[in-house]
Amino acid sequence: MKKKVAFICVHNSCRSQIAEALGKLYGSEVFESYSAGTETKPEINQDAVRIVKDIYKIDMNKTQKSKLLTDVPEVDIAIKMGCNVICPTVFAEHIEDWGLEDPTGKSDEEFIKVINTIEEKIKDLVYRINNREF
Repeated sequence: MKKKVAFICVHNSCRSQIAEALGKLYGSEVFESYSAGTETKPEINQDAVRIVKDIYKIDMNKTQKSKLLTDVPEVDIAIKMGCNVICPTVFAEHIEDWGLEDPTGKSDEEFIKVINTIEEKIKDLVYRINNREF
């Protein structure tokens, strides 16, 4: 049975959305990918949408929306994106914080750095799940 993984941040509009998209791209064989926040935004960060579409050909506007923690199923693994404010409280067998800077309002280069880091961490997560590290 596949693990359920939730990528969590406060607004569920940028980093967690990118992680959900890349989780579906690279991890769909081993886990179900979700993202959520303690608050929502009316739309996903449009810089994130544009850059992810350019790099991966994934249109997050069509496949995802901003969701609350209560909108996703119970998960096995919760990944906090990095909260500069109070991180949401979550319950899961395994919880970790990736400590990522929020690129909102920054240059495309900053977005790409964060996206590249998320991609590396997703691939590492796939490896760890495959090797039954949790």
